[in-house]
Amino acid sequence: MEIFGVDIGGSGIKGAPVDLDKGDLAQERCKVLTPHPATPDAVADGVKQVVDHFGWTGPVGVTFPGVVTDGATIRTAANVDKSWIDTDARVLLGDRLGGLPVTVLNDADAAGVAEMHFGAGRHRKGTVIVLTFGTGIGSALFTDGVLVPNTELGHLELKGHDAEKRAATKAKEDHALSWDEWARRVRKYLAHVEMLFSPELFVIGGGVSRKAHKFLPKLEGIRAEIVPAHLQNNAGIVGAAMRAATGV
Repeated sequence: MEIFGVDIGGSGIKGAPVDLDKGDLAQERCKVLTPHPATPDAVADGVKQVVDHFGWTGPVGVTFPGVVTDGATIRTAANVDKSWIDTDARVLLGDRLGGLPVTVLNDADAAGVAEMHFGAGRHRKGTVIVLTFGTGIGSALFTDGVLVPNTELGHLELKGHDAEKRAATKAKEDHALSWDEWARRVRKYLAHVEMLFSPELFVIGGGVSRKAHKFLPKLEGIRAEIVPAHLQNNAGIVGAAMRAATGV
């Protein structure tokens, strides 16, 4: 069974048909740059461009980098234009895609759902936290495999700032941090999250998970197990497609 997944990020919009039996992309993904400003209409155009690239005519699952309630309404927009707030993304994107059925969910929640079903969190009980490092830090919190949606732990305060402003991949790039310097920031962030939730497992996702060997061994002093995401930066696409398959 194939369903289309789209992952909207602060820097790129990427998507592909997903093989839901294998939990992997059925075709090589298409990616376009996120427009700036990332207004609803401009981003919707980008989503249409990605979907049209494949000539897709079925259900589409779409992630969004912020809080999404009722599978439709955007409540926060930290890394895209603030005009997204209170937008009914399901209606907007469905209209832009010519009436295709659209399901919308938080981007990190989508990545987490995919990792728990197909990836590093599979068969894991207890508390598992999936963190996606990119333009910001997304989070997906699970207890015995059940998702607690829209946790947005990247916005916890760390040294007087949103944690993602100090420890996201973008912070590493913006401040030209070495792997050692960035890992120290990530370790402090993980220690803070661990103090609050005492997880058994952290799954580290986002594009940087491809280079996990450069920083995971430096994250010392964390009691929870820390592993890279198996699906890496495709997890959001897979999770979006999984949600679209259920229609909720």
